[in-house]
Amino acid sequence: MKGIVFNLLEEVIRREHGEETWDALLEATRLEGAYTSLGNYPDQDLAKFVGAASVALKMPAEEITRWYGRRALPLFAERYPQFFAAHKSARPFLLTLNSIIHPEVRKIYPGADVPDFQFDTSSKEVLVMDYGSKRKLCMFAEGLIEGAAEYFGEAVKIEQPKCMHRGDEKCVLRISLQKLDS
Repeated sequence: MKGIVFNLLEEVIRREHGEETWDALLEATRLEGAYTSLGNYPDQDLAKFVGAASVALKMPAEEITRWYGRRALPLFAERYPQFFAAHKSARPFLLTLNSIIHPEVRKIYPGADVPDFQFDTSSKEVLVMDYGSKRKLCMFAEGLIEGAAEYFGEAVKIEQPKCMHRGDEKCVLRISLQKLDS
């Protein structure tokens, strides 16, 4: 896993829960915490942080992962505004994940192992996203989608009828977006 994932986690934790919490997580995980954005680190390091945060913040691990995705999205928007500028809503933004965003991620972070998404756009009301990744971070994907909806001023409802954590081959996310009244 690329170090940028850990850099963003550290920033999110520090912003919302303070330096002491981040230091406590480092102590609980027994990890060094010196992650360079381009470095490669074991996927298990993220699992250790999520587990430690779950205990420290008294939230289920799945909710920690979703929360982290939701809070990381604005940081992505700050760092990479070019990915967001061309869009007025989350749906077209999400549809650029495979074709624009992930290829650029691979350029910026060589060796990045990004998830693969397949989309069913046949409905105007519901975007169906198949998520495939050996990391099984579908909750992180949900959080990023929630963060994207918030970024674009939309309400979002996500259903997950299939999930790798329940033994399915892939995760399927049914995403309903609606513009919030200004």
